[in-house]
Amino acid sequence: MKTVRVHKPGGPEQLVVEEPEQAGGPGQAGEPERKAPEAGHVLVRHAAVGVNFIDVYYRDGSYASELPFVPGQEAAGTVLATGEGVSGFAAGDTVAYATHRGAYAQTAAVPAGKLVPVPGGVTARDAAAVLLQGLAAHYLTHDTHPVGAGETVVVLAAAGGLGRLLVQLAAHRGATVIAVVSSDEKEKVAREAGARHTLRYAGFAERVRELTGGAGARVVYDSVGADTFGDSLGALGPRGMLVLCGASSGPVPPLDTGALRAGGSLYVTRPKLADHVRDSAALRSRAAEVFALCAAGALRPLISRELPLEGAAEAHRLLEARSTTGKLLLLP
Repeated sequence: MKTVRVHKPGGPEQLVVEEPEQAGGPGQAGEPERKAPEAGHVLVRHAAVGVNFIDVYYRDGSYASELPFVPGQEAAGTVLATGEGVSGFAAGDTVAYATHRGAYAQTAAVPAGKLVPVPGGVTARDAAAVLLQGLAAHYLTHDTHPVGAGETVVVLAAAGGLGRLLVQLAAHRGATVIAVVSSDEKEKVAREAGARHTLRYAGFAERVRELTGGAGARVVYDSVGADTFGDSLGALGPRGMLVLCGASSGPVPPLDTGALRAGGSLYVTRPKLADHVRDSAALRSRAAEVFALCAAGALRPLISRELPLEGAAEAHRLLEARSTTGKLLLLP
């Protein structure tokens, strides 16, 4: 089975493609080996693997992990076999997952509780392109801060995988969305996603206040981190919330809580997906809502580029260079 592994933390070059000798028995060269999954697990043949910034954090050592490991925690594909005790899934079903690491491979044995069914009308590619970031965008706009009609919402990195979905959901819920992007191309992507206004990063806090008549934003979704933290706070109105949902430029500096008081009783939060899908029922319920929003056209995944599994390092380089819009996929 062709697999990408990380043996030591570092740059994209640490993503090593490994292809063990084909197991004996019938099959074509390059066909992934099929082993019966252990109890409670489902063997999935991947059709598409989503590439996300959390994969970068594990690869470069920002997030600790035992070594070696197979990165990636989002994929969609077809059930090949089920282990003892598994119910609700059968060979041939289209499934997806977003909270189990080991996706950079042709196949993976996934705990059944981590899998969700992909409904008809949603392709495996779209499922891999939307599930993880769709789950995140859903809880960020429905739970962390329930976006309401008429509110002003600021989304940073608004043409990226998560940012674009945040724009779509906030606009779907009736908010006025101000998108912060880095280029004309990304401005177009953000507007097509539903942004009312688009800004560049330099001095965006002041521009947000100008656009809102001095009132500021109700919520800012910041996935950039260190480089934008000050402006994100400055863009908020009284009792506004800064949602830190990533740190592509590095972690934010230590926070002087006096700045929250001076800024107008501000809130800052750093949520994570795992706390919003704590069990199988919560995961499947939220995933069903994400897929329903896709079917209704409220969420429209944009696949920026598709690369073979051997292109994992290139995918990480593109992601870290912020040269992509929408989603990067690996096709095993």
